[in-house]
Amino acid sequence: MARLDVKIGNLELKNPVMTASGTFGYGIEFADFIDLNRLGGFIVKGTTLKHREGNPYPRMAEVPMGMLNAVGLQNKGIDYFAENIYPELKDFDTNVIINVSGSTIEDYVATAEKCNALENIPAIELNISCPNVKEGGMAFGTSTKSAEDVVSAVRKAYDKTLIVKLSPNVSDIASIAKAAEAAGADSVSLINTLLGMAVDAEKRTPLLSTVTGGMSGAAVKPIALRMVWQVFNAVKIPVIGLGGIMNATDAIEFLLCGATGVQLGTANFIDPQITVKVIDGINEYLDRQGCKDVNEIIGALKV
Repeated sequence: MARLDVKIGNLELKNPVMTASGTFGYGIEFADFIDLNRLGGFIVKGTTLKHREGNPYPRMAEVPMGMLNAVGLQNKGIDYFAENIYPELKDFDTNVIINVSGSTIEDYVATAEKCNALENIPAIELNISCPNVKEGGMAFGTSTKSAEDVVSAVRKAYDKTLIVKLSPNVSDIASIAKAAEAAGADSVSLINTLLGMAVDAEKRTPLLSTVTGGMSGAAVKPIALRMVWQVFNAVKIPVIGLGGIMNATDAIEFLLCGATGVQLGTANFIDPQITVKVIDGINEYLDRQGCKDVNEIIGALKV
């Protein structure tokens, strides 16, 4: 068996396979299906400073080769997480990471500070695809300045591994990644969902209550691969790749394009055991290729 361990900042992962926020609950929901300790890490659902109800139903829709969601970051807030969820997660032998979201820089900072106090949470993933209410709803991650501002503010308040999750709904993903790196990010993860919509032609209505939503699933993989490759060639910090990974081959393609780690999202809804199958598949590929270490294939795309 090849070595599968990788490093992302100070974060040591026993293998590159993680889960994508919003598709894996708090992890414990999947404990009946897989041994969570086998994962490189799992990222819990988006967590905000205060309780959020999320968007009205319907807020999920199946589309060809993917799905749309407009859940709206439904969660009970970081204090509820710390008091009720964290005790159930703190003793797992893997990296438990909190996805942090907010509507203002102050929200992000306050939530990150509370995460910092949780001893067995070694990292946060900063979701900068959220709408900045002070800037008229434009997402933090759609301009270099707003991305740099929020990452810089959180960096001052948070001293563990800081992963920044990038929005793909931009014209130049590499410049946003470089802004996050300059502001102190230890890693960037990409891509978040692509903005899309679906329509019921008979009713002449949108399928989502919010009209538009985030698209994920197999159909977005070519775009995600392209963006991961571009960012890998633009920054010096580790890149985490996600977007349409449905099997081990998909994950390997992201590693070849420069991802140090990968996240599986929509695939968890189809097969709750997909993460461990991907870990085994990566190992089989490395053995077949005569590789002793997964790091041998990271960024090894021949172009």
